[in-house]
Amino acid sequence: MNFLIPKFTDIIDIIIVAIILYRVFFLLKKTGGYQILLGFGLIFLMYFIASVLNLEMMTSFLRVLKDYWVLAFIILFQPEIRNILSGMAKNYDLKTIFKDTRKSIYSQLVSAVSIMAFRKIGALIIIENKRKLDEYIDSGQIVDAQISVKLLLTIFNNKTILHDGAVIIRNNRIFAVKVVLPLSENIEYTQILGTRHLAAVGVSEKSDCFAIIVSEETGKISVTKDGVITRGLSIEELSQRIKDEAGS
Repeated sequence: MNFLIPKFTDIIDIIIVAIILYRVFFLLKKTGGYQILLGFGLIFLMYFIASVLNLEMMTSFLRVLKDYWVLAFIILFQPEIRNILSGMAKNYDLKTIFKDTRKSIYSQLVSAVSIMAFRKIGALIIIENKRKLDEYIDSGQIVDAQISVKLLLTIFNNKTILHDGAVIIRNNRIFAVKVVLPLSENIEYTQILGTRHLAAVGVSEKSDCFAIIVSEETGKISVTKDGVITRGLSIEELSQRIKDEAGS
């Protein structure tokens, strides 16, 4: 009776086949292709009955059709098969899709900073990390919008009421604008930096965020992390710093 006890590999085999069949029948029902599948099942049943009853002419005729069943199935269900394979590929490559999405989002950020630096538009952008900045966000305005070049340029346009203060990026979205941040009291910086840069240093002293600053006077790009400011970055260096932060 040991042959009746399934092995572990048999269980895995059954589960995989069951998942595939479920997906196939679900997709066929959704697209209406189950009617064609029902036709194939009817032909198979006729072939089985003809074989049992020894109906030689019917058996020969259906045997000829049987040789082309696989080809006919592939041709008739080509869109459905493509959808199934595409769905499997999407599920397998979720991590890659997430990385591509993040890359696309931050390319918008880098492009916006590049334009603001060229036009000498002052900006302060904070990328939130594990330490939430809720106590500062309360001082601003929550927007929770997708990152885009146009939106960032609009926010920091000095003709809008939102340009003062910082933009907070949370979960790859512009979460809040016009946020007031604490100024650094580090003597090393207070004598040489303006308010925007001191705010960037100050918030990075109190959290694990990453701050990007564009100088309104010079157009130079700076970043702060852990209370330390790095000034005069090129757009390529900024892009690399953002990638490093996103990957950490």
